[in-house]
Amino acid sequence: MAETLRSSRDVILRTDTRDEAIKFYGSVRGLPITHHSETLTGFGTGPFCLYVERGHAHGPVFDFLAADIQVTRQQLPGAGSAVVEEDASVPRCYMRDPYGLVFNLGQAHAAE
Repeated sequence: MAETLRSSRDVILRTDTRDEAIKFYGSVRGLPITHHSETLTGFGTGPFCLYVERGHAHGPVFDFLAADIQVTRQQLPGAGSAVVEEDASVPRCYMRDPYGLVFNLGQAHAAE
């Protein structure tokens, strides 16, 4: 039986024009900045947090949390999902499901 994944409230938008995207979401859309670092800027939207990151665009990336990320990471490719990008130092494991949804597979913590 497959593990149940839960979504977090994070959505990541990657773009080669990060500075312009930050201006758009902050000034044009009027979203408050909730996080800012060298690589990532987060905006509060109410129900979710939109993060803007510089990089190759994947479309919006949703964040799904697994109780056992290693087991889930091994199960998903056999069920039609493919790894798009993986970087253990972040940690990040972007996957695309058979229907085109790109998501990050993250580790759920006991309090989540």
